[in-house]
This record gives sequence, C-alpha cells and structure tokens, in this order.
Amino acid sequence: MVESAELFLTASSTRIVPRTMRTMPASAAAPYANLTPDRILDALDTCGIRGDGRLLQLNSYENRVYLVHRDDAPPMVAKFYRPGRWTDAQIEEEHAFVAELAEREIPAVAPLVMGGATLHHFDDLRFAVYPKHGGRTPELDQPETLEWLGRFIGRIHAVGALRRFEHRPALDIESFGDEPRTFLLGSNFVPPELVDAYRTVVDLALAGVRHCFARTGDVATLRLHGDCHASNVLWTVDGPHFVDFDDARTGPAVQDLWMLLSGDRTMMTRQLASVVIGYEAFATFDARELNLVEALRTLRLIHYSAWIARRWDDPAFPVAFPWFNTQRYWQDRILELREQVALMDEPPLAV
Repeated sequence: MVESAELFLTASSTRIVPRTMRTMPASAAAPYANLTPDRILDALDTCGIRGDGRLLQLNSYENRVYLVHRDDAPPMVAKFYRPGRWTDAQIEEEHAFVAELAEREIPAVAPLVMGGATLHHFDDLRFAVYPKHGGRTPELDQPETLEWLGRFIGRIHAVGALRRFEHRPALDIESFGDEPRTFLLGSNFVPPELVDAYRTVVDLALAGVRHCFARTGDVATLRLHGDCHASNVLWTVDGPHFVDFDDARTGPAVQDLWMLLSGDRTMMTRQLASVVIGYEAFATFDARELNLVEALRTLRLIHYSAWIARRWDDPAFPVAFPWFNTQRYWQDRILELREQVALMDEPPLAV
C-alpha cells in the first residue's frame, strides 16, 4: 500500500516508485540492500540538505549516485560509497586531491565541505555531496577537443606531482593483473571447458605486460585521475569538467591519456599528437611511457572481468551485465587477450 505521495524516480527504467517502498529482500552480501529512499533523505538531512522527495538515480555501478531535488535550492548530487571498498582515509585523500585541483581553478568537481568535512556518515552509510554540473560527452574525434583535454590533464598532473598519496594504492601489475587472474581462475565464472584456454592466454598476456614495463624502464609516477575516459568528462561550451575521481591512485602519466585514444593505429597516432600538444603546455610527457599503452589496456581488461565477478552479489550487476556469466563472454575475452598479446609485441605509438 502506498503510504506517501513522495516519489522516487529511478533513471534506469524511468518509473516512479513510492518513497516508502523498501528494496527487495537481498542476501547479506548485497551492499546496498538497506539504501532506501527514506534512508538517503534522512542521511542528507544530517548535513542540512533538505530533499523534496525526488531522487533520480544516476548511472553508477560501483557506488550509488543520486540527483537530489530540493524545494528551495538547486539540485545536488549525493554519492553513497560501496561498503568495504575504500577506507575513510583513502576517500578523504581523494577528496583532498580534487580540492587541490579546484583551488587552482582546474575544472574538477570537488565534494562540498559541510560541517567541516567532505565525507559524512549516517549509521552504516558513507556519502559525499557534490554540486550539480551539466554537460555532454566530449567529441574525441575533434583535434581541438583532444588538445583542450590534454591541457587540463597536464594541469591535473602538474598538481598530482607535487606530493604523494599516502593511503591510496598504486596501479601495478600485481593488483590489476596477477591478483585478478588468480581470483578469476579460482572462481566458478570461467566455464570449465574454457579454463585451460583462459589460463594460457592470461599468462601470455601478463608476460607481455611485464615485457612492456621492462622495456619502458623506470618512469615517474604521480597522483592520477585513474579512470579518465570520456564518460568521466562533462563537456560544455566552456570546456571540460572532470568528475568521478573514485579510482584516483598513483601511476604513470600515460594512464590518464590512453583511454582517450581509439580506432586503428593511424587514428590513435593522430589523437595522441593532439593530446600531447595540449599536455606539454603544462607538463612534460615522457615518450617512453608509450610502451605502456597496450600493457595498461591489457591490465584493465583483466581487472574489469574480475571487477564484475566480485560484484555479482550486487543485484544491479546481473541486470546490467546479463552477458557476463555466459560461455560467449569468456570466448570473447580469450580472443581479446590474444589480440592484446600481439599488440604488445608491436612497436609503441609515436608522438
């Protein structure tokens, strides 16, 4: 029975759900089983954010992110963190990094400081509140857009090099390759008839990754956005706004550049030239890091499969990735990694 006229709007299906309706029963492993509209609004009330009852769930799988409408003020964005992923110190370190960028007028969307803090607690919930920023996905086929992005990433990295993360981890072969490989092969997700093929190709791929890192040599590492793809950039007439630093970590500069490149080798070479022109206006790019582009792509592919597998108890994941737990998915991943083995043997892109 509907007990309230207040409504909850979910973006995935654009259907109206009564605010008082509770989530469906979930296993103890389901991380957001108790994140109901009432609790969201009660948590925000503790920070002085008075929602009018309208919540629009935005596209996010790792965390839960909502556009919060208010009667007497503009909407805000509330981000509720996945339990157990980051410590409070790691989240606060991410917030501090983004605040550093914003203080230098770099368009990174930082969480609001309320009550002297950016990370807030309500019972078992942890959340942050952000100003609402609009924008569209940047057009990465435009050289001017890529150069503009390169300039701001160069500025982000210039700040990122000023100090080190103390709590957030590094992007390395162990955490993005070896550990996910071991997890996947020890799970029941890879079909039994494909386990040997997957083990063989992932081991070849990781050997290729190590070869790429070895031929690159020692390169500088710094604080990164970490997940700098087009969907984490909001583009307006005034240029980009960088959002979602949730994956910020220490690593080589090229990690924040290679995800802007796509297409065949000729296309990526042209795109890279535009990005680096902008980047080098504010930071020096070590061309040796181009040896890492396909290696970092390979690590991301391995890590991505393990990421979905680890989240399978979250009811949102089987709905969002229905093809994951299928034989076809793993056949495609085997083919994909074979292609990466070949690409890592090729000469790197050149500026």
